[in-house]
Amino acid sequence: MEIKKVCVLGGGGFVGQHVVSRLCEQGYEVRVPYRNINRAKHLTVLPTVSLVEADIHDPVELKKMLQGMDAVVNLVGILHERKRGAFQRAHVDLPRKVVEACRATGVKRLLHMSAIGASVDGLSRYQRSKGEGEALVREAHGEPLAVTVFRPSVIFGPGDSFLNLFAGLLNWTPVFPLGSSSAKMQPIYVGDVAQAIVASVNNPATFGQSYDLCGPTVYTLQELVEYVAEVKGLKRTVIPLSAGMSSLQSIILGLMPIKLLTHDNYLTLKTDAVCACPFPEVFGIQPAAVEAEAPLYLAPIAAPLFKRFIDEKR
Repeated sequence: MEIKKVCVLGGGGFVGQHVVSRLCEQGYEVRVPYRNINRAKHLTVLPTVSLVEADIHDPVELKKMLQGMDAVVNLVGILHERKRGAFQRAHVDLPRKVVEACRATGVKRLLHMSAIGASVDGLSRYQRSKGEGEALVREAHGEPLAVTVFRPSVIFGPGDSFLNLFAGLLNWTPVFPLGSSSAKMQPIYVGDVAQAIVASVNNPATFGQSYDLCGPTVYTLQELVEYVAEVKGLKRTVIPLSAGMSSLQSIILGLMPIKLLTHDNYLTLKTDAVCACPFPEVFGIQPAAVEAEAPLYLAPIAAPLFKRFIDEKR
């Protein structure tokens, strides 16, 4: 199997931009379907990218997008369910349609991004929907479709909605009440996630495999928020909330027009987003640490060494 043409679903998103860019660097022809191509015009500067307006949730249009492709990368995912059923549509229904479209069009390679903690028995609707979609894709593996699944922890990098979110919130208040402060996570740099996905496209060793992707260090949410304040040069007091207050905070924030946090996010955070094993050797990657990349986009000047900061706090 030789892959030359790749369709990337979610190619205009945070992770998708990095995946598309790396595919182009490797000489692949890349097709990116997008419902509103005006929001993804930044991709048109890449030499081998074809940006096509389409609704990938429409099975007919999805099959058209996969015609002539050798592989498809599905990066579509949402963190907040603005309408009931949105998780089901994005995380379960779409993967099912993608598998069906692959079979109908002869696409023989499918790379799917799930998430650490994804499980049909998960505490949150996010985890359960991700788990159900992942199971559908795993079951589809076998002749003629070769499947690889990626399960990253929280992803950080320029333009992320994680560290950047806290950076913005910390600008507005000297005292920061933080729910789920003891939640553990092992953030992974977006460039490393993209590199792992692209390295898998033509590598038979990854066929039928599932990979948990994490950075080199486990942090609590409080440590990361305090670190963001340190990088930005802000003197902030972070107050950890109890489980009950964390739940209440998430319910209140979930009622806001702009969803910063929902109760479903709170339930997701009750499961630690960490890896039980080192970064997969098959990719030949030494994953970047938070302290190596985050200061480059969170602050105009280099921050103090993160290791020293964490050691002092502990």
